Amino acid sequence: MARAAVSGRLGDRLRWTPARLTERRVESDAARTLVFEVPGWPGHLAGQHVDVRLTAEDGYSTQRSYSLASAPGEDSVELTVQRVGDGEVSPYLTDALAVGDVVELRGPVGGWFVWRPEQKEPILLLAGGSGLVPLMAMIRTRRAVGSRTPFRLVYSIRSPEVQLFVSDLRVDDPGLDKTYLYTRSTPPQWPRPPGRFTASDLSRAGWPPDFEPTCYVCGSTGFVEEAAGLLVALGHHPGRIRTERFGPSR
Repeated sequence: MARAAVSGRLGDRLRWTPARLTERRVESDAARTLVFEVPGWPGHLAGQHVDVRLTAEDGYSTQRSYSLASAPGEDSVELTVQRVGDGEVSPYLTDALAVGDVVELRGPVGGWFVWRPEQKEPILLLAGGSGLVPLMAMIRTRRAVGSRTPFRLVYSIRSPEVQLFVSDLRVDDPGLDKTYLYTRSTPPQWPRPPGRFTASDLSRAGWPPDFEPTCYVCGSTGFVEEAAGLLVALGHHPGRIRTERFGPSR
């Protein structure tokens, strides 16, 4: 009986399911959060992603993967999509998909790059650009369950104009420390000049290695490789560094 139950849940995750758009939120000039109603959604873990499939009237279809931004247990599923100018899928999702329209979702997918509320060790979240999305799901989950696990977020972005989840990150979350690193331009009187993140930034804003934190790093391949290398050089055990990398979702 247990095996049959597990197989059923796996079958749910592998099946394409209709998802109706119920809300759109502007996150930045190029990013939108899309809220979907998904009947029979099997639930997900913070850090997982889904496949999205679009099908044209002539039968042509294409699909892309997007991280889940919402906390598990909510009635809806949220995806935050960054538009890629010459892309095939992201411009449609951010600019053309209207409330009431239906796409297909498959998932959730992934079991390594996830945070579970029963984890008690300190957590370091290191995001590059839209790599914040699955980490935001972890922050929202921590908040929803009332966890006291200490979190530190280090968010590297080009400028304040492209920052995601601005209002959500202004919420007072005791035990969540936030550090913003701007690479091209900063807010007025910002104490750190613009530039790429360094070992000193991670040492100052992250956790000491002897605290044995679990580190979640998400962003472009170059960002992830550099960040993971710096964490190891600072003394963090490679086995405690979990990474998720991606190219532009086109």
